Amino acid sequence: MIKVLLSGCCGKMGGAIINRAGETDDIKIIAGVDAFPQPLDFPVYKTFSEITVLPDVIIDFSNVSTLDSLLDFAVKNKIPALIATTGFTDEQIERIKDAAKAVPIFFSANMSLGINVLCSLAKRAASILGTDFDIEIIEKHHNRKLDAPSGTAIMLADAVNGAFENTYAYEYDRHSKRRMRPKNEIGIHSVRGGTIVGEHEVIFAGHEEVITLSHSAQSKGVFASGAIAAARFLSNAKAGLYDMNDIINN
Repeated sequence: MIKVLLSGCCGKMGGAIINRAGETDDIKIIAGVDAFPQPLDFPVYKTFSEITVLPDVIIDFSNVSTLDSLLDFAVKNKIPALIATTGFTDEQIERIKDAAKAVPIFFSANMSLGINVLCSLAKRAASILGTDFDIEIIEKHHNRKLDAPSGTAIMLADAVNGAFENTYAYEYDRHSKRRMRPKNEIGIHSVRGGTIVGEHEVIFAGHEEVITLSHSAQSKGVFASGAIAAARFLSNAKAGLYDMNDIINN
C-alpha cells in the first residue's frame, strides 16, 4: 500500500484525487494539507509543520506559496514528492531542481497523459515543418484559474522551441505592437471563462495551409489518473527530477 499525503486536499483537484485513489487497491491517502481545512476522511493539517505522520509520497495540487514548506518537509524526511501546481517563478523552479538532488521529485505542469503526447507530437511537427510555419498556442481554462498563460501552454511552447534549439521568443501580447509578425516567435494566448477544465491548441500556420493539434480535458479526473500513476512511479524512484515522459517511456 502506498501512503499518500495530499497537499491541496480541499480543492477541486484534491477532491478528484481522493475519488480516484478510492478506486484503487494500492493507494491510500493518510493525511492532507490545506490552508483552508475542511473535514475529510483523514487528518487535514493547515501547514506542513503540523504534520505528525509520514507518508510514502506527497502529491501537491495547491498553491505556489506552499512550495518552500513542502520541499523542506520532503527533503528532511526523505519523502518523494509530485508537484503539479503551476505558476512558479524561475527561482522556485531552481529550488525544485535542487531538492531533486536529495529526493525523487516529479514535476509537471500537466498530469494528463494526452497532453504529454500532444507535447511530443507538437515537437515532432515543428521539426518537420521548420521555419516555414508560424506557431501559435491557445489555452483555455475556467474563470477561477490564477495564472496565465497556463503552465501547460508554456510546457507546449518549450517542447516546440526545443525543435529550434530554443531560439524562438515567446510573445504574450501583440495589441500594443504595430509590426509584422517575426518568424522566430511563438505566440501564446489565454482565454478564461466559465468552467472550462482545460483546452490547448498548437497551430502551425503556413502558406495556404494550417495544421492544428489540440487536446481537451473533459474532467479533472484525467489529471487525477496521471497523479496516481506518478505516485506509483515515485514510490520506487531514486533521487532525481522526473516528469510524464518517464512514465510514458517506462
